[in-house]
Amino acid sequence: MEPSGLGTYKVLDNKTNGKVYTELIERIDNETTMSVISSQFSIYAFRAMQKYLEKLQDFRFIFTEPTYVRSEEKREVKEFFLTKRNNNLAPGLMGTQFEIRLRNEMVQSALTKALSAWIQNNSVCFKSFKTSNPAQPRLIGLKNSKDSLIINGTADFTTDGLGITNSTRTDFNTCITGTTTETSFQIFDQLWTNTQLLEDVTTDLLQSMQVLYKENTPQFIYFLTLYHLFQDSLDELTEDNIIRTKTGFKETEIWNKLYQFQKDGVLGAIDKLEKYQGCIIADSVGLGKTFSALAIIKYYELRNYRVLVLCPKKLRDNWTTYTLNDKRNLFVNDRFRYDVLNHTDLSRYSGYSGDINLETLNWNNYDLIVIDESHNFRNNPPVKDRVTRYERLMEEVIRSGVQTKVLMLSATPVNNRMNDLKNQIAFITEGDEKALSSVGVKDINLVLRKAQMIFNEWQELPEEERTSEQFVDRMDMEYFKLLDTLTIARSRKHIEKYYTTKEIGEFPQRLRPKNMYSSIDLTGTFPPIGTINDEIKRLILPIYSPMEYVLPRYTQLYADKYDIKMNYSVFKQSDREKSLLGLMRVNILKRMESSVYSFTLTVGRILDKTKAVIDLIDSHGTTYKAIEEGEEMDEEELEDLEFGDKVQVKLEHMDLIRWKEDLLDDKERLERIWKAAKQVSPTKDAKLASLRKLIDTKIEHPINPGNKKVIVFSAFADTVEYLYRELAPYLKRKGLHTAMVSGSDKNRSTLDLSRKQKSKVWMQDINNVLTLFSPRSKDKNKVFPDVEEEIDVLIATDCISEGQNLQDCDFLVNYDIHWNPVRIIQRFGRIDRIGSINKQIQLVNYWPTEDLDDYINLQQRVKGRMVLADISATGEENVIEGNKEMRDLQYRKKQLESLKEKVLDLEEIKGGISITDLTFSDFKIELMEYLKENRQKLANSPEGLYAIARADSKLDGEVVPGVIFTLRQLRGEEQTKENNPFYPLYVVYITQEGEVKWTAAHAKTILDIYKKLSANSNEIAADLVALFNRETDNGTDMEAYTDLLAQTIDHIRGKKVEVGRLSLFSSGGTVTSGADVSLDDYELVTFLIIK
Repeated sequence: MEPSGLGTYKVLDNKTNGKVYTELIERIDNETTMSVISSQFSIYAFRAMQKYLEKLQDFRFIFTEPTYVRSEEKREVKEFFLTKRNNNLAPGLMGTQFEIRLRNEMVQSALTKALSAWIQNNSVCFKSFKTSNPAQPRLIGLKNSKDSLIINGTADFTTDGLGITNSTRTDFNTCITGTTTETSFQIFDQLWTNTQLLEDVTTDLLQSMQVLYKENTPQFIYFLTLYHLFQDSLDELTEDNIIRTKTGFKETEIWNKLYQFQKDGVLGAIDKLEKYQGCIIADSVGLGKTFSALAIIKYYELRNYRVLVLCPKKLRDNWTTYTLNDKRNLFVNDRFRYDVLNHTDLSRYSGYSGDINLETLNWNNYDLIVIDESHNFRNNPPVKDRVTRYERLMEEVIRSGVQTKVLMLSATPVNNRMNDLKNQIAFITEGDEKALSSVGVKDINLVLRKAQMIFNEWQELPEEERTSEQFVDRMDMEYFKLLDTLTIARSRKHIEKYYTTKEIGEFPQRLRPKNMYSSIDLTGTFPPIGTINDEIKRLILPIYSPMEYVLPRYTQLYADKYDIKMNYSVFKQSDREKSLLGLMRVNILKRMESSVYSFTLTVGRILDKTKAVIDLIDSHGTTYKAIEEGEEMDEEELEDLEFGDKVQVKLEHMDLIRWKEDLLDDKERLERIWKAAKQVSPTKDAKLASLRKLIDTKIEHPINPGNKKVIVFSAFADTVEYLYRELAPYLKRKGLHTAMVSGSDKNRSTLDLSRKQKSKVWMQDINNVLTLFSPRSKDKNKVFPDVEEEIDVLIATDCISEGQNLQDCDFLVNYDIHWNPVRIIQRFGRIDRIGSINKQIQLVNYWPTEDLDDYINLQQRVKGRMVLADISATGEENVIEGNKEMRDLQYRKKQLESLKEKVLDLEEIKGGISITDLTFSDFKIELMEYLKENRQKLANSPEGLYAIARADSKLDGEVVPGVIFTLRQLRGEEQTKENNPFYPLYVVYITQEGEVKWTAAHAKTILDIYKKLSANSNEIAADLVALFNRETDNGTDMEAYTDLLAQTIDHIRGKKVEVGRLSLFSSGGTVTSGADVSLDDYELVTFLIIK
């Protein structure tokens, strides 16, 4: 201190050389006036000074930066750049970085109420500079009759700026007393009255503070929590940040054809393609993935990308149509120019696919590849001495040449293995397992292996416990992060819940499925199914298993030639043949379930082949080429068996005596079966008669006025052809036209077309047939305006079970049941579509037997024990054991049983896992819709807000009294992100007894609970607020809640120690335990009190 006749002078550093706070409180009395120039005003400084401030005669405060200034040009801030400093509050009002511990005391509501009352009941005024002032002055002045004081320097009106709380800031303030202060007060007074420089903002400050002490609804706090959790993703939810302007994209026909939910999906997909080079659109069946993909293609075409669409051959016409100057092209003015190739073209090195010469095609010059039905690439089966389709796509198309973005479309990217995604994701990452480390997925392969282990454990649970909720609770958070990063997955329920039906129309009502059971023979002469099954079981089928008859001395020769070595084991050709025999026997049984006609043909073909092999032996042939195909087989069941070239065995290397004995035995049995089946003519076919009656009833009593349309699905082309041949003439006599589509060149219809019309309507084109069957959804008036007649009954194989919109129809018949319920739902998805003209739709299923247990036993007996390699991402090959296979069959039985009662969505199939269960899409969509009306409200809301929700009795057990805290880690060791998808934010549910019910690793579970608690809580529960105010003395005594917060932070710190230990056993080494983490390292974002 330096003495002066005019007063005193000293330096304050808020540490060892005196504190601003001490100087102030020593001088304030009832006559004092206070004048402040500061960048910040903190409610915690107000609390510390409150009893002194209430003594003041007058308080004047000037913000050094424009705060609440109306004259400043309002600029709309992009939400995704907002931080807590950009909200609608005065700077520092909610505390500085050094006041986090104070903020975590959760008394801001009570404090702001007290502050507001003080401002309104005393001579208090706040003003602000209208424009930024580079000088940034700081001043605190006190004046009364005894003395005057001016503090100049770095002092802010915050607890750290006043020296109340410790901080690392370096302060240098000069403190002057006496008459020397007069000049400073004169300058302040001149500034205070200068309306050119300052504006009174007291009213605005009071209004803005209301958000801090007014009660909030649980719904608002839910959305505010989502806003913070998805803050880094908000650009995904903001159209202008994704779509490049000046491309003309929004003027295209395809963009303007999309529903809003499709537009949102397109924006999300483009965002992922830009950030991560790839995306999987996994929307449920019937949500229009093709149109969404077309919009994405057009966006990139407008940016001069070369685009390739890879699709199943059966869907080729779906894609090529949009590139043609064709009446069927709804978007002809968009001039799509992408190339289309079939999945199978990846196995071809010459010839043409459409107009493309495969021999000269530059595969590696595509900037964007769209893979339709990408689940077809979920496996990469080993092949001896040949490049697989998968390998060629990866090496020649994606990794080579220009950098390639990959868009995949599939309603079922995950089938029954978590690893189904591995190969599909590899297309996006080009096989780099570290490609997503920037978003917290350090090792993709490790994440998928762990996910598979959890899935396997989940499958072992008792059936009643094997729910999607249980699975989600067990799943590692990195898997959620992986899916959320790369997939867009919406279900029908999402669309119905989050989008207005005025725009998209309604989904039709699904009537209860009709379940049909039919015998085979009207006359009862055909043997019972059990008897025929026993005959099938005894079939040896030696024509499909030549390795079984190779003489021992030649076994190694053929093993070297056809066995395939994998990581740690060998996939033997002999094992493959044994598995193939099981599939063949089941296939014969399935043909009998489908139609006696199809069954007769199949038995006849096998009999002919058997006779041919016997003739080959008798004529002393030299080489036998194994028969592997010729019958329609289930692609899913065959996919694990497909590898290598056709097996050829020299007859001199075979045990011809034993082989011929088995062939003759089969020949005798096959002839007996064939003769019995041949006797069941169409007039005796009980199932055919049942179908004819079913169609008659539907036509006479339509479920929607005037709608006579029917689709009949069968897994077998032979059955389709048979039904068409037998039903078409009958239906034509009733004035109805029938068509058949089987994926080959055998498409036919009974339409009476003129020669001129036939020249335009080529019936071998599936799309032409479907256009005439579903004229509204396929825009027939544009394509064939001269053709008045329509197809009423369509009989088809699964060649149209995917990717087709046939919503004019309201009645779908599964003439044979596929054992995989996903296939049934995919078929129904042709008519169960958004915006349908039909109010109701009907599914009819023909079941092989009323008791599915009987059917399972039949199938198991005929199949025998199969040996299949379960080739997982770990490289482990596990033989599927009989009891596991039986459990899987029981699993499927439960799924099918549920389909007898109601039509399910893919994500509803009990015991199955849908990708929609595993992402945060649900919450993002909900937030996106809320942002449309409340974007600014959320952006302007400070941290620390809370609401009080009622523990709904309907959620008993799931919800108990407690608090859901959302915290942000500011400092300290970084937690391994695999246990927290929202790092550095944490969502934790703690009970009022202090038990952590759900940790941050279960964020999705907590958000589901949050959603349920806030779903109907758009009003404040007055009784709960009154109870809370009584318990906390109107929010001033929050000790019970600060204790819970401290326990929550302790739990997070404890978990960090645990994660540190666990990481010893995973790739990437260890993380620091975090035992030294301070409570100041976390700040409270929101909290929901549950009572």
